Amino acid sequence: MDAYVLECKDRFEKTVTALRGSLSKLRSGRANPAMLEGVKCDYYGEKMDITSLCSISVPEPRQLLIKPYSREDVKTIATAISAANLGVNPLVEADVIRIIVPAMTEEIRKDIVKKAKALGEEAKVAARNIRRDTLSLLKEDDSMSDDYKEMVEKDIQKEVDAVNKAIDDTVTAKTKEVMSI
Repeated sequence: MDAYVLECKDRFEKTVTALRGSLSKLRSGRANPAMLEGVKCDYYGEKMDITSLCSISVPEPRQLLIKPYSREDVKTIATAISAANLGVNPLVEADVIRIIVPAMTEEIRKDIVKKAKALGEEAKVAARNIRRDTLSLLKEDDSMSDDYKEMVEKDIQKEVDAVNKAIDDTVTAKTKEVMSI
């Protein structure tokens, strides 16, 4: 395979990985520690990721149990979760925080599916941008014949088609997960 195709393939894999990470943060009716990724907490004047200040476990399918490493951080972490606007309310119990994930209504499910599809579309746009950038580099390369460039373009298009299918499959799986009761 050509270096251009390999570079594209690598960047496409990173795009799909990023999409999966973004989709894991969306609610699916079950408690998932990934819901709290990206929540920043004020820790002695510094903004820190909540996952570095506590351990998060799932004792029941619709409940998260958050145990801060330091007892003094309980209120700070609860405040950060409330401020993150995740649609859940943290319950402070002595030195732990419980989050009970409420059952989702049909309207909330449809809204989450819309977000998932929007994230999938963003990933497809990223793939098209990668293709465009690579093809422009390919056209500038004078070390290849026109026939070889055309063959590389076809290989790149095959990779784009494959990544679009992977994106669609990922979004469809998330949609099924969200819509199942």
